[in-house]
Amino acid sequence: MASVLITGASRGIGFETALAFSRAGLTVFATMRNPSASPELAATASRDRLPIFVYTMDIDSDASVGAAISAIRNDHGPIDVLVNNAGIERVGSIEELPLSEFRASMETNYFGALRCIQALIPQMRNRRNGCIINVTSIAGLLSNPPLAAYCASKWALEALSEALAAEMKPFNVRVAIVEPGIIDTAMARRIGADGAASAYPHRARFSAMFTAALRHPVSPGVVAEKILEVAQSGTGQLRHLVGPDAAPFVHWRKQLTDEDWVDLHAADDNAFFERLKQVFAQAD
Repeated sequence: MASVLITGASRGIGFETALAFSRAGLTVFATMRNPSASPELAATASRDRLPIFVYTMDIDSDASVGAAISAIRNDHGPIDVLVNNAGIERVGSIEELPLSEFRASMETNYFGALRCIQALIPQMRNRRNGCIINVTSIAGLLSNPPLAAYCASKWALEALSEALAAEMKPFNVRVAIVEPGIIDTAMARRIGADGAASAYPHRARFSAMFTAALRHPVSPGVVAEKILEVAQSGTGQLRHLVGPDAAPFVHWRKQLTDEDWVDLHAADDNAFFERLKQVFAQAD
């Protein structure tokens, strides 16, 4: 039976991905920082008799990643698929967001994925078999305030993934990127509820945009099914948009010059939201 290691499996996309893979017959190693604080996945696996094994792993720590992956391999053997899903959001203007928050975003969203990749690719390369799926975001394809810290980390993971795909292809190891739009996760809900004061208008603007999007919520299960599809299909396609708003957002960005994009986000709320409504009316 094939096996998959999933990071950030305590809730949201990671939680649903663990269920999707296990129900498809794969052995799942679901990792999270603090399993005792998030017992729902283990309880579901026990109730439904799913092949899910929960391991403690903090992707911000070299020692934790090394110890968890060693334990998994000792207990169960090689890992066939790696899903780098764990991530954090940081919201705020570049002036107002502390440097420590930029570092935290990069540490988890970029270096965390890289730690797991470096820990697993030697075995995949030697076996000439494997699949690595990195969950980024449409924020890895476009950048806007007040999400500079988050976007920068996702752009970095996109760049890493593109280079990794070329390095690993001769060894029969596939690399893919899954890029969700706005999905109904705790992260999205926090952005939608963010009412922090700012000298810049973008924080309140994006809070309103996420709140509006979440009135028609898209389940994390949609992303989980896409991740499973990518893993099982054998596709060589690198990038995979997922969610009803992902393609319209990316198409919108591609239609605009860099200067148009800057001007759009520098405009007032009325102009910004009017343009947003036009884009999604065209998409419908």
